[in-house]
Amino acid sequence: MTALTLSTAAAPGLRADAIVIGVAKGAASRSGNLIVAAGAEDVDNAYDGKLAGVLETLGASGAEGEVTKVPAPSGFKAPLVVAVGLGEEPAKGDEGAYGAEALRRAAGAAARALAGSKKAAFALPVADAADAGAVGEGVLLGAYSFDAYKKNGKNDKNDKNAAKDGKAPLAEAVLLGGKPRDKAYKAAVERAAAVSEELNRARDLVNTPPNDLNPESCAAVAQAAAKEHGIKVQVLDEKALAKGGYGGILGVGAGSASPPRLVKLSYTSSKAKKHLAFVGKGITYDSGGISLKPAGHNETMKCDMSGAAAVFAAVVAAARLGLDVNVTGWLALAENMPSGSATRPGDVLRMYSGKTVEVLNTDAEGRLVLADALWAASQEKPDAIVDVATLTGAMMLALGSRTFGIMANDDAFRTAVHEAAEEVGEAAWPMPLPEHLRKGMESTTADIANMGERMGGGLVAGLFLREFVGEGITWAHLDIAGPAFNEGGAFGYTPKGGTGTAVRTLVRLAELTAAGDLG
Repeated sequence: MTALTLSTAAAPGLRADAIVIGVAKGAASRSGNLIVAAGAEDVDNAYDGKLAGVLETLGASGAEGEVTKVPAPSGFKAPLVVAVGLGEEPAKGDEGAYGAEALRRAAGAAARALAGSKKAAFALPVADAADAGAVGEGVLLGAYSFDAYKKNGKNDKNDKNAAKDGKAPLAEAVLLGGKPRDKAYKAAVERAAAVSEELNRARDLVNTPPNDLNPESCAAVAQAAAKEHGIKVQVLDEKALAKGGYGGILGVGAGSASPPRLVKLSYTSSKAKKHLAFVGKGITYDSGGISLKPAGHNETMKCDMSGAAAVFAAVVAAARLGLDVNVTGWLALAENMPSGSATRPGDVLRMYSGKTVEVLNTDAEGRLVLADALWAASQEKPDAIVDVATLTGAMMLALGSRTFGIMANDDAFRTAVHEAAEEVGEAAWPMPLPEHLRKGMESTTADIANMGERMGGGLVAGLFLREFVGEGITWAHLDIAGPAFNEGGAFGYTPKGGTGTAVRTLVRLAELTAAGDLG
């Protein structure tokens, strides 16, 4: 993990591989459309105030995430200046207020561009502690890499030349303009480190191949982290699940040689007045079961446990931050495989709640494991439940690959979740739960079917889950099918592969609840 520190040092005298500065689009600058953002005054002065012109000559526009490298001016101990685009210049009267997400993305893009470097100083516009936290978060998330399975990867202990041949992540980042002795700045950077490290751990889980990550090994990772951070953990294996009547989780895992698990992580605070429950879908590999996925849809299905990874990371982050709220995480882990013992279309499962479900499509399995975990979470009567799942392709069709959908049984809570997501920079959108779609899940054989109308499939899935939330409990459902796994190129602080989406939203919800600002 990249080391992160605050410093009041001036850029010219700092020994580093690079100095990172911000530039933005602005029509009012003397040199044209490019302006040098606050924080880079020492660098600009060393260029006699002509740095913007130099960068424009090299093609820089200030566009978000754009990276331009130039040799450092004479007298600087760092050999390189890295200019990263912040997007549009702030409106008049808002000088310096670029916004947390713009800073996050810029820092992330620069950190990615500096892979292989030992040390970089970030002289981005930091107006307050929140800005410092945003830059720190961007750096730590942008510097992430997953190369444990590559010959020259950082985790290849048998290859002495690995560090020489491969480009390791940026080793150290120094945030200039910060106040190392200021409690607010120090707390902001510590928070950034805790949340980012756990989010990156979620990314590692999502990226781990399914032959190494199955329900049992995933549960073991959770147990180890719980022990490290003083979190109470309970793991139900296949025997305990059968004894308890968890028909949904058992039904989904019935076709796999790797039996399912239900993991409960409990973080408690002596000062807590509220209790949140987070529930995550943890399908460590999804073949579709007997309703096999078509060719071309299987290759990334190791990511189908992204919801459980997000919940796991959020609970550990809450513990590391010492939040005054009780947070329980439920990881519903199973592998969905076709075999002679697999659940068939037409089978009926008796769920943990006692309701029966007719399985019309075994590839609609996520809602089955979540249903059992939601009912288990409901028995503790938490103040609110939030479930997270890569649940439906329909949500991707509706919102694309970078935005997750939010459904809830309470409009005010749905709005609060949406606002929390926006605050931390996670793209989300509120979605309805139309009552008329519930009729499509009626079954002549069981209490409910696991499929309904094809149109509005993401909403149908939300309506199904609502059936398994305890009466009177506030609940929200995050369908993260789109942004959970990035199949395109890296951008900002988002890598290719597992993204760790929803972790920051869950942590923010816990923080707001602890502060008494949520419900």
